[in-house]
Parts: sequence; structure tokens; C-alpha cells
Amino acid sequence: MTPNDELRKPREEAAIVLDYLPNGYPFENKPAHLKSPVAQAVGKTRFVLLELVPRTGTALQPLEEVYIGEGKRDKIHHIQGRLAFERLTHTARAELEFVLKDIVQKEEARFVEFFNKAQPLSTRMHSLELLPGMGKKRMWEIVNERKIRPFSSFQDMQDRIKLMPDPRKVIISRILEELQGLDKHSIFVERAAPPRE
Repeated sequence: MTPNDELRKPREEAAIVLDYLPNGYPFENKPAHLKSPVAQAVGKTRFVLLELVPRTGTALQPLEEVYIGEGKRDKIHHIQGRLAFERLTHTARAELEFVLKDIVQKEEARFVEFFNKAQPLSTRMHSLELLPGMGKKRMWEIVNERKIRPFSSFQDMQDRIKLMPDPRKVIISRILEELQGLDKHSIFVERAAPPRE
């Protein structure tokens, strides 16, 4: 298990609603009475984009946190499946960055831990280099500084690393890149398992 894996829990327990479509997708070619309500959401821990079906008579609100774990779910009937970034509605895309900003802010310690424990991916590439705005020079500054003393906060990082971009923005940008599938490497977002042959 690598430090990158430590950021992940076995399953998503909670998700944040990005958009709620009480009458289903408008583009679905079904009669209105056959369409079911659907919510687009992002998992709080592994940032998996999900399509959720609410319980009958339950209305959801954008930015609402819902329980999707193994136990009794009060608002979600079932998880329809993973959602490709391209299938997000305009509303869901608009809310996504706001939701990520909120999660990164509230769970700062978890992401500071990534900077403290991130390891090389290969002899030529360090996982810190996957972050936007992190070249080899800044990566070495972070690695050398954390040997002296682990970082305690985002502010501590910015105080100790010269010209360090805002770590919050760096992490949010990286999560968005991973959700869009712009890189084969995944630090924060759990990728779907490849289909079996």
C-alpha cells in the first residue's frame, strides 16, 4: 500500500449532490411516467462521480450530503452506477468545483498528509510532479523541507516553500483533471476497474 492509497477508504460512505433531476434526464427517450428521478453526485472520499436514485417521495437539493454506504440509506434507494465526467449536467459541473473546494478546505489535514508522504512513481517521476505547477525544482524543495519537519498545514507549506502556489487550488485542479481522465495516473480519484476479458 502506498501513501497515495492511504488517502482512499474501502468504499464511499457519503456523497455530495451536484444536481437533482426530479423528472429524470430531459434527453431520455422515455414517456414521462416511466422516467425516474436521478441525482448526480460526487463521493466525498474518493471523488467518484455517481448517479443516484432517491427513495420514492424524497427530493434532494444540490450541495446536500447523502449517505450511500452499506447500511440503511434514508434518502438514496440505490446507486445507479458511475458517471462519466462528460455526462454531468451544466448545473453539476458548475457545482463540482465549489464542492471540491469545500471538501479540500474541511479535510486539509488529509491533503497535507499527501504532501508529507507522497512517493516516487518511478525513477524518473515523483507523484508530487503530477500536481499542476509542480516541477522537479519545487518537488525537491517539498521533499527536502518535509525531511526537516512534516508540514502542519497549507499555510505552513506556503511559508516554507518559495513561490509555492496555493496548495488548495493545486489539489482541486488535479482532482478535476483526474475526473476528466486527462492523465493516466490517479492520485485522488478512484478509477473504475478495467472491464474483464
